[in-house]
Amino acid sequence: MTTKALKVVTYNIHKGFSQFNQHMMVHELRGQLRALESDIVFLQEVQGMHSRHAETIDNWPDEPQQDFLAEDVWQSTAYGSNVIYDHGHHGNAILSRFPIEHTHNQDVTHLRFERRGLLHCAIRIPGLKTALHCVCVHLSLFARSRRRQMDALSCYLEDIAGADSPLIIAGDFNDWRNEADGLLAQRLGLIEVFGGAGGSLGSPGRSFPAKRPVLRLDRIYVRGFSVKQAEMHFGEPWSKISDHAALSAHLLQNSARNTR
Repeated sequence: MTTKALKVVTYNIHKGFSQFNQHMMVHELRGQLRALESDIVFLQEVQGMHSRHAETIDNWPDEPQQDFLAEDVWQSTAYGSNVIYDHGHHGNAILSRFPIEHTHNQDVTHLRFERRGLLHCAIRIPGLKTALHCVCVHLSLFARSRRRQMDALSCYLEDIAGADSPLIIAGDFNDWRNEADGLLAQRLGLIEVFGGAGGSLGSPGRSFPAKRPVLRLDRIYVRGFSVKQAEMHFGEPWSKISDHAALSAHLLQNSARNTR
């Protein structure tokens, strides 16, 4: 039996700005993400384009944020545009050290004024017999919409991924009531990484606001992995970069049926 180690991170990057949009922090963000040395990164509120910022802000990257952040570290990127406006767009992104074989951005908008999408990638991990399914999510602020979006995600994954397929779902769930445990995790056979790392099951880490987290908004759910360690990255310097904390998890994949 072969054991495969994988490190993943999820982070709502607030379009590259500090809390209350006071300072552009995308360069500091890139440095902090690289310091975590993750294999796969799930990002929300990624600025794919913003022509006004490009014209008015010094050192605004020439590339889309996902490409600027990934440069020379993560060989593959995927981006799903969710919110489109005259001067640009933003959405979710996945950065991977391994080849991304397939991407799909599913529109799960429930309320017209709140555009949402689910970015799915199939990633080829060396040593795994089947592709790893990764989904980056940023769910609604409203409970009824979140329930619909989690149901849509479950239905989608039940159609395209076998029950034994390795799976990671990560992102900003906006789920302070922790309804995802019953609506998503149990249905798809997932574990939440803080519970899986020996914490209290059903109690994800507190991730918002980044300076002193109170609300449990951000999550990493996994299937086909055991959780060696899970960490919450908050306080300085993280609280100067975004209004959310970053989450990371060290995963071990040790199922013989999924290794070559």
